[in-house]
Amino acid sequence: MSRTPVFFISHGAPTWAIEPGQLGPQIEKLGRELDGVRAVLVVSPHWQTPDLRVMAAAQPETIHDFGGFPDALYRLQYTAPGAPELAQTVAQRLTDAGFPVSIDAQRGRDHGAWVPMMYLLPEARLPVFQVSMPRQLDTRSAYALGRALSSLRDEGVLIVASGSMTHNLYEFRGNPQPAPYVLDFVRWVREAVTARDDASLADYRQLAPQAERAHPTEEHFLPLLVAAGAAAANDVVQPVDGGVTYGILSMDSYVWRPAA
Repeated sequence: MSRTPVFFISHGAPTWAIEPGQLGPQIEKLGRELDGVRAVLVVSPHWQTPDLRVMAAAQPETIHDFGGFPDALYRLQYTAPGAPELAQTVAQRLTDAGFPVSIDAQRGRDHGAWVPMMYLLPEARLPVFQVSMPRQLDTRSAYALGRALSSLRDEGVLIVASGSMTHNLYEFRGNPQPAPYVLDFVRWVREAVTARDDASLADYRQLAPQAERAHPTEEHFLPLLVAAGAAAANDVVQPVDGGVTYGILSMDSYVWRPAA
């Protein structure tokens, strides 16, 4: 079985589910190119827990964990099955890596999981489950989490880290023109990711321009470190230019593929 890719997908605002924009068609195309995937594991900032938890529901519900958006969003359902047996395997692997882990047999999929999956695998046939983000996670422990999950790629598990390249909702506005600080931050991140400079990514708070403005809180950036940790040294990085929505949400995404 060939090694699966690793995705970092910027899910932006919940409205991305009904407004494909620049990123949606590209994620759909990447999904059609997938081969040999037997399940998908998603790490999303919208499931934060005191400890590390693994979703083990057989048929996870679609959680509409947002408010004040168009009614059409609340009617959307992503009906892929869960992966209870695989969840047990993942929990054991994380335990072996030194993470305190528990199983959650009730948790459904939050919009950080189901919104990108509606583009990546819209037919919802493959099992899709989640691993939570512990609240105390930082860049280095997020990277370590990715390393602990990386061996799953050789077993047909696709790892999708779902976050947002920029996420300052305090500046949410209708101006479609990208804020200059967003472009500066995104440019720095792209240089670090494509250079495989994971050490600089881990220190982005100190090194990247306007880092605290781009991410007043870190939870939407940390999935990028999970993805970088799950990537192999010889993977080829593919940037996916997602554009900027609402002037402040960069939708840039990345795929790490096994070298040919």
